[in-house]
Amino acid sequence: MFEFKKTSQIQRKRMIVRVWVAGLFALMCFCLLGARLWHLQVVRHDSLSARAEQNRITVVPIPPRRGEILDRNGIVLASNHRDYTLSVAPARVQGDMEAMLDEIGELVEISPRDRRRFLKNVSQNGRYTEILLRNNLTDEEAYWFAAHSWRFPGVELQARWVREYPHGETAAHVLGYVGRISEADLHRLEEEGNIGNYRGTQVIGKKGIESTWEEVLHGRTGVEEVEVTASGRPVRTLSRIDPVPGANLRLSLDIQLQKVAEREFEGRRGALVAIHPPTGEVLAFVSAPSFDPNLFVDGIDVENWKRLNESPDHPLVNRPLTGTYPIGSTYKPFVGLAALELGKRGAKDRIQDPGYFEFGGQRFRNAGGAAYGPTDMHRAIVVSSDTYFFSLGPEIGVNALHDFSKQFGFGQRTGIDLDGERRGVLPSTEWKRNAYKKPSQQRWYAGETVSVAVGQGYNSFTLLQLAQATSVLANNGVYMRPHLVDQIHWSRTGAVEKTVTEPTHVIPLKPQNLAVIRDAMVDVVRKGTARRVFNGAHYQAAGKTGTAQVFSLRGARYDADTVDERLRDHSLFMAYAPVEDPQIALAVIVENGGWGTVAAAPIARKVFDFWLDPKRVEARATADLSGVAEPLAESEDVEEGAQGESPDAVVPPEHLPPPAHDDEPPVRVPTGPQPSLRIQLRSVE
Repeated sequence: MFEFKKTSQIQRKRMIVRVWVAGLFALMCFCLLGARLWHLQVVRHDSLSARAEQNRITVVPIPPRRGEILDRNGIVLASNHRDYTLSVAPARVQGDMEAMLDEIGELVEISPRDRRRFLKNVSQNGRYTEILLRNNLTDEEAYWFAAHSWRFPGVELQARWVREYPHGETAAHVLGYVGRISEADLHRLEEEGNIGNYRGTQVIGKKGIESTWEEVLHGRTGVEEVEVTASGRPVRTLSRIDPVPGANLRLSLDIQLQKVAEREFEGRRGALVAIHPPTGEVLAFVSAPSFDPNLFVDGIDVENWKRLNESPDHPLVNRPLTGTYPIGSTYKPFVGLAALELGKRGAKDRIQDPGYFEFGGQRFRNAGGAAYGPTDMHRAIVVSSDTYFFSLGPEIGVNALHDFSKQFGFGQRTGIDLDGERRGVLPSTEWKRNAYKKPSQQRWYAGETVSVAVGQGYNSFTLLQLAQATSVLANNGVYMRPHLVDQIHWSRTGAVEKTVTEPTHVIPLKPQNLAVIRDAMVDVVRKGTARRVFNGAHYQAAGKTGTAQVFSLRGARYDADTVDERLRDHSLFMAYAPVEDPQIALAVIVENGGWGTVAAAPIARKVFDFWLDPKRVEARATADLSGVAEPLAESEDVEEGAQGESPDAVVPPEHLPPPAHDDEPPVRVPTGPQPSLRIQLRSVE
C-alpha cells in the first residue's frame, strides 16, 4: 500500500513537470509569434505596405504616337494608323496550346507562317513573356475576337500605332524605316539611359530620317496606374500620365520633284541630289534603285530580304550618301577656280593644246585624241580640254588643291542630317602617308597630281559632296549646311523650330574669278558639251558634264559595245539654274551610263524644267509671302509611287589611277608606271 502511494506521488510530480514544460514551451511560442507579429506590423510596416500596394497596383506604359514626316508642301510621307494585335502569355493559357490556336483560328485567320513563328517564339522565350501571335487584324476580326475573348485566358487583344509609308519606294533612302527593337537597340538605349522611355514600344527607327531623328520622332512614353486582382485582371484606373506624341518633321524635300527625278532613273542605277543654294535645303535626294520601307515595319520576310540583299543592283545602298566615285570633268570648274584664286594662272593665259600633255616622259592625252590649239581657261572648261587641266595639276600642287577644294566640302562630311555619311577621299601628301604602310607607296609623285586635276586619280567623292560644292559655287562661296529636315513642329508646345538658319562658313572668293568660271559653265550649256540637252530651255543654266572611268584598259581603245555593262564609264553632270538667281543646284550620276551629256544631263534637264516651271515658281513665291505652302496638283505624267553598304571607289595600295576623259569617245592611256584605279561595288551586311 505504501509503495503504491509513493508511486502515485512520483507520477503526479512528473505530470506537473510536464505541464509546466508544455506551458512554458507554449508561452515561448506565443512570445516568438508576438515578437514576429510586432516586427512585421511595426518594424516592417512601411516596406510591406508598399509591397502590398505594388501587388495591388500595376504600372502600364502607354507608348506615344510617333511623329509624322511631311514634305515641304505638307504632303504626308510617313504616317501612323491604328492596328490590332493578338498577344499570348503562355503561363496564363489553360489547356493545350495547339488546341487553343485551333479555336482562335475559327474566329480570326492565323496563317501557317504566323503559327510557326509563334510556336518558335514560345520555345525561345519565358512563360511569362507576351508573344505576338497575329498583327494587322481588321476591325471586324478585332470586334469578333473581343466578343469571345472570355474563352481565351492569357490572350490579349491590343491596339497599337503602326508606321506607314504611303508613297512606297519614293524617297525610301531619305525616310528610312522603323523596325522591331532588337537586343542591340535595347543595349544601346540602356547605355544612353533612355530604356525607360521605350517601355511598351515595339519599334524604333533603323535607317534614314527615322533613325537620325529618332529621339524627336519617338515622343515620351506615358504611364497608367491600374488596380488589379490577385489573378491580374484590371479593376479600375487610379492615375494616368498621358504620353507626349513625337514631333512632326517638315522636310525640305519636294515629293513631286522627287518622283520626277526617280522616274528618270527607272531601270538604271545612279543618284541625284538637288539643293536650294541660298538655304541649303535638299529638294530631291534620289538613290536608284530603291525599295519599299513598308516591308520592314513588322519584320521583312525571307523572300523579300533575299531579293533586296542579293540583288546585283544593291537597292539598299544609299548611293548619294555612301557611294564614293571619281567625278571626272565635273571637278574642272573647281580646279580652274583654285588656279585663279591661288594666282597660278590667269583667265586669259593660253596654253598650246596639241591633244596631249607631256610630263615625266609620258603623254597624257585628251579624250578622243582631240586637239584644241591655243586654249584659255574659258575655252578649256567649255570644250573640256584635259590637256589644259593636266598642265594645271603640277602648277597648283596637290596640297594647295586639297586645301582649296576642302572648303567646298570635297572629301569632308557635309553635315547632312542622315547617319552613315562617307567622307570620301580628297588626296594630299599627308593622306597618302596615312593611307599606305610601305614607305615606297607613301611617296607622292608629281604625275599623280596630273590625274587628280581632272577629277580622276585618287579622288573619290560622294555625289552629295559634288551637289553641295555646286550649291556653294552658285551661292558665291556661302556654305549653307545641306539638310533634309527644315522644321520641327513640337506637338507639346506647338512651337516651330527651324533647323538651319546661318551659314557654316563663307569662302572668300574674288567676284571676277567667280565670273570667269560661271561664264564658262554657262557656255557649256549654251554651246558646249550640253548644248543639245538644254536647247529651248526658258531659263539659263550653268553646268559641266563629266565621264568617269570605272576601270582601265591599260592603253587599249575603249569600246562601250565590247565592255561588260557594269564596267562602262559613269555618266555625271553638275549644274545650277537660273544663272542670274540660282534656285536649284544639282549633281547627277548614272552608273555605267557612258558620257555625261548622253545619260546624266537629260535627267538634270527634266528636273530643272519641273522646278523652274513658271507656274510652280509663282506658286512658291505666293506660298512664301503667305507663309502657307500650297502644293500644286501633280502633273499627269508623274507616277505614284539590312542593310547594305556603299559602292566604294577602292584604291588598291599598288595602283595608280588613270586620267579622265569627257564626252568624246575616250582612249585609255597609261598615267604612270603603275596600274590604275578600279571601282568595286560591294554590299556588306
